[in-house]
Formats: sequence, structure tokens, C-alpha cells
Amino acid sequence: MSESTQIICCKCQKPLEMKRVDFDYLNQFFHTDALRCPECGMVYIPEDLVEGKMAEVETSLEDK
Repeated sequence: MSESTQIICCKCQKPLEMKRVDFDYLNQFFHTDALRCPECGMVYIPEDLVEGKMAEVETSLEDK
């Protein structure tokens, strides 16, 4: 996705803004900047986050 591409919230029809988002994924907590709706708080989770940080969390739990 290019920087000029704007993602719109499907619920509120507002442009998403880059904000710090706290995640609780499989009882592991981390934060990152992600696109989030300024009105309803819906977060857009891009593929690179799913394949990156979230995959790391899954791998670390599998190793325990």
C-alpha cells in the first residue's frame, strides 16, 4: 500500500489515522502504530503485522 492510499472505515466513513494501538493477542501484550478510526476505534491490521509481530507471538508460545 502506498503512502498516498487512504483507508476509510467501513462503519463511520472516516479516514483511518496512524495511532498507537495496544494489542492483547493470545494473552501476550504488545503495542505498535496502526491505522485506526478516529470515531469508532476500529483498527486495520495489515498483512505485515499479522505475518510479523503476531507470528512472533504465536511462535514464542509454541516454543514454551
